[in-house]
Amino acid sequence: MKLIKKLVFAVLCLSLFIGCKNENSEPSQSAAESQNTESTERTGQAFIADDGSKPTVLSIAIGSPDHTTLVAAVQAAQLENALVNAGPLMVFAPTNDAFAALPAGTVEDLLKPENKDALANILKYHVTPGNYSKEFLTKFKKLGQANNQYVTVEVIDGEPMIGGAKILASIPAGNGIVHVIDKVLLPPTE
Repeated sequence: MKLIKKLVFAVLCLSLFIGCKNENSEPSQSAAESQNTESTERTGQAFIADDGSKPTVLSIAIGSPDHTTLVAAVQAAQLENALVNAGPLMVFAPTNDAFAALPAGTVEDLLKPENKDALANILKYHVTPGNYSKEFLTKFKKLGQANNQYVTVEVIDGEPMIGGAKILASIPAGNGIVHVIDKVLLPPTE
């Protein structure tokens, strides 16, 4: 009886394999054609359409109407691919209101191409390796950020304050977690 079950299972697996192999037997474009195609679009993991997996930290920001300024900044700094890496990544995502609270002209100035490096440094200051809940963050005094600097963590009334910013919401992502914050974190100047 066990031998029959194993044989049936093997036949099913083989027929499934053959069926899948035959479905994709014709390539849609030759290698020579794909090399000759010039693309003006940016490339990398961030630009691959994927409707089947849990959203990345980047996808969550892109899908949020409260984070359009953050998304524009990420795009201007060309950091999209960094935010779709396997992670885990913990992103502290300032809201549009947090960016609006900066001195007048700050965001516009940072979005200029000549300020790309400064913008990237500020954005990387909002990213930490890891995937920690809001509650777990209360155990830290500081966090190492992606720009090789540290942001302080204070606990006020039982709530973690990240560089003085309050966590408004936390959204799990496929490659980490997004903590929505009410303030733009500015890295210390040397």
